[in-house]
Amino acid sequence: MGAEFLLPLTVSIAAVGSGLGLGKAVGMAMEAMGRQPEAAGKIQTGMIIGAAFIEALTIYALVAVILLKG
Repeated sequence: MGAEFLLPLTVSIAAVGSGLGLGKAVGMAMEAMGRQPEAAGKIQTGMIIGAAFIEALTIYALVAVILLKG
C-alpha cells in the first residue's frame, strides 16, 4: 500500500471518529437536559464547546493529510 491510499484513509477514520464522538456528546447532553431542564443552558454551552474541539481535531487531521500529500 502506498501513501496515496493511506492518507485519505486516515481522514476517513478521523471523520468517522468525529461523527461517533459528536453523536455521543450530543446524545448525552440531550439526556442530561431532559433530566435537569433548569441546567439546560450550562449543559448546552459545554456541549457546543466540546463539539467545537471535536470538529477542530478532524480539521487538523484533514490539514495534516493535505500538507503531507502536497
